[in-house]
Amino acid sequence: MTVQKIVTYSSLNTNEECAIELKVLENSGNYLIHKDVLRHTVLGKQGTRSTKTRSEVNGGGRKPWRQKGTGRARAGSNRSPLWRGGGVIFGPKPKIGNFKLNQKERNLALQTLLYNNRNNISVISEDILNVQKTKEFIGILKTYSISLDKKILIVVSKKTKELFLSSRNVPNVELILASNLNTFSLLKAYQIVITVPALNNIKEIYCD
Repeated sequence: MTVQKIVTYSSLNTNEECAIELKVLENSGNYLIHKDVLRHTVLGKQGTRSTKTRSEVNGGGRKPWRQKGTGRARAGSNRSPLWRGGGVIFGPKPKIGNFKLNQKERNLALQTLLYNNRNNISVISEDILNVQKTKEFIGILKTYSISLDKKILIVVSKKTKELFLSSRNVPNVELILASNLNTFSLLKAYQIVITVPALNNIKEIYCD
């Protein structure tokens, strides 16, 4: 039997109506988190490593010595994989990684992560974060008991110049758009700060 879990978040400092319902089937999305992280790592590889086979290594056109009568083992080429400087057997070749994950599976993985981290999520107004000084930005985080000692993920609906300049020099702070939210960033974050418009975007994109 599957049970739907519903979580509702409310804003800390604004009267705007902000609620997001995450409907997650019990014990159905945890394995998808691993699959989505695996997809990120596979697609993040450059796939440029390469080795040469015996047909690609220079040399080897002449037989090193005659077939019989020398007392040594038979050898047809000095570029054999058994020789130093020879080709590589079954070595890596350039390839493009491909790991497919359905959109519904990705959405369910994100919903599950948001549900698992529900106690570490804070929802605040986006206007408050649009300050021009780093000192003011740090003061806002401390006002809402957000520690700077551990990784913080800030999810916004749009990146303003003021927010980018005030947060770029703060360690342990990652700024991300709601449309670019992914399981990799959520897993790395110890605390998650979501603005009200970003919360509505998450509901529209990933939870409907």
